Amino acid sequence: MAPSPALSVPALSVPLPAPESLTAWNCRTPALSPDHGAVAYVSDRDGRPRVWIQPLSDAGRPAEHPMPAAEHGWPAGEEDTGAGPPDAAPARPVDTGPEPVADVSWAPTGERLAVLVAPGGGEHTEVWTVRPDGGDLRPLAAPPGGSASFVRWTGRGEVLLVTETSASGLTAAVLVDAATGGRQVVAAGPLLRPAAVSRDHATLLLRRGPRGARRMSVAACGPGAGDELPLLAGLPGSTDYGILSPDGETAYLLSDAGRDRAALLAVRGDELEARSHDVLAQREDAELDQFALSADGRRAVLVWNEHGRSALEVLDTGTGAVSPLPPPPADVVTSIRISLDGGTAVLAAEGPDQPSHVLLCDLATGRYDQVAGAGRLTGAPHAELVRLRARDGLELAAWLYRPPNGHGPAPYLVHLHGGPEDQERPAFNPLYHNLVASGIGVLAPNVRGSSGYGRAFREADDRELRFHAIDDVADCATELVRLGAADPRRIACMGWSYGGYLTLAALVTHPGLFRTGIDVCGMSDFESFYARTEPWIAAAAVGEYGHPETDRDLLRALSPLRHFDRLEAPLLVVHGVHDTNVPLHQAQQAVQAARARGVVCEELLFPDEGHEIRRPPNRAAFVGKVVEWLGRHLLAPVG
Repeated sequence: MAPSPALSVPALSVPLPAPESLTAWNCRTPALSPDHGAVAYVSDRDGRPRVWIQPLSDAGRPAEHPMPAAEHGWPAGEEDTGAGPPDAAPARPVDTGPEPVADVSWAPTGERLAVLVAPGGGEHTEVWTVRPDGGDLRPLAAPPGGSASFVRWTGRGEVLLVTETSASGLTAAVLVDAATGGRQVVAAGPLLRPAAVSRDHATLLLRRGPRGARRMSVAACGPGAGDELPLLAGLPGSTDYGILSPDGETAYLLSDAGRDRAALLAVRGDELEARSHDVLAQREDAELDQFALSADGRRAVLVWNEHGRSALEVLDTGTGAVSPLPPPPADVVTSIRISLDGGTAVLAAEGPDQPSHVLLCDLATGRYDQVAGAGRLTGAPHAELVRLRARDGLELAAWLYRPPNGHGPAPYLVHLHGGPEDQERPAFNPLYHNLVASGIGVLAPNVRGSSGYGRAFREADDRELRFHAIDDVADCATELVRLGAADPRRIACMGWSYGGYLTLAALVTHPGLFRTGIDVCGMSDFESFYARTEPWIAAAAVGEYGHPETDRDLLRALSPLRHFDRLEAPLLVVHGVHDTNVPLHQAQQAVQAARARGVVCEELLFPDEGHEIRRPPNRAAFVGKVVEWLGRHLLAPVG
């Protein structure tokens, strides 16, 4: 079936109730220049995501405008104009062409930036390099029909560790000299990602395997250089991230191998053959979300996930001493890097009332300074953490956003995240702003399979257990009614990616429970999903959903499309035409089947997006359509 034309968003009878949330721009993936003179970051402040550079004053610190740790936004009396620290020069964009940018990293020489470009807004990303002044823009890694991303600068000249995945799904780890364009393939294989390389380029840290069961190993650089030595061998769990010490003698690993909660583990050179490891940092009440290691390997900054909110600590890798940092002035830290001298961390952070922005943290004093980003929004919805029990007794957590001035049960949306290993956190979401302001509450749960609550919870939806995750969605709706928050006749369900799948599955498994549903880039049928998605995605999904050949009956039972004879609720389907993770065909099948059954079904297609909606005008169109659709179905009088 040929792609349908993009649906124009109908004009709303009234303007969106929270338009400022859609014009508030984001700053993500910041990187501090080696001399502390500027921060590079990705921002959509002028209508498309691209690289911006914010000059800093006083060797990287806005001297007259510190931000206390507990304070959100700019200091009292100062207006955030988006121009950076009040005593610094305005931010300036770096011309990297018309395509959206997803990431940026500053070379340790200060002479170049690595830029991750997403042509067409899709998932076939490319690695480019450019000078900070915009000169010498050129590609470093752009495999035909495949995808590339950068891992990190190696600390040796301007050599960048890059991963390239071909159209067939095979991945190569490549050392690319950004100055000369020289290339050296140092490892290759399926479901492979290079994690780090030692400064002398002799030792490589490699991650192999599907999601939920990833393994790290060390090897000498170069194809055929010798056998890999597995780390944490024999321990159940997954190791998703790792960094090598500069000398290559210690691997620092973020892992839940042999444990339920992800922690920071270390495997040292003399422990490789003994298959032993040290636990450097662990918590029973939180998971390690991410960490960054200083260039000299002496200090690490740890970001813990405490029920969705971020908490920071500094680890001395030599003594093992851990010191807490003050709470960051935003709920969720999404990225962190340490300055070349090890004294400052640069963060991207956000919360329900503040879009993603750039912070500097002095690791000695714990002082935070905001250096780029829009300010805090007034009238933002409050995120309330609630707990509930699924029908089988498993505890679930959710974020509740109540509509203002509610009198009695209100209309509600159950909003489901992707993954399934993603996690709903108290982040900035313009959709929630506009729904709550229009009188529609939001419950955003972490059903079983979500991250942030331990390995057992994350694996509780694998394969045959996925039917329980579908029931979790229904239990969330039931809990809204039990709390007296929601009108049982006016509850909708919506999700993105896996959440879109879960929405469709809930609509056909529990018909009559939801007034309407919205599927955003979701899978509708596993057989065609496996046949048409990227080969590496199909291979990585087997442990989650089942094998397309040996588990055919299970996959058919789990596929919503096979049960559309039970679909009753009006359906809105949203998809990016360039989506290769969940191809457009999944949306087309759902629309065709719903209409064939006589169910009201509309579609909203974005011809210049992929699996994510990256461009601000498209995000505005998306929010506008969702608010209009839910308003039509939830705010109208119930007969």
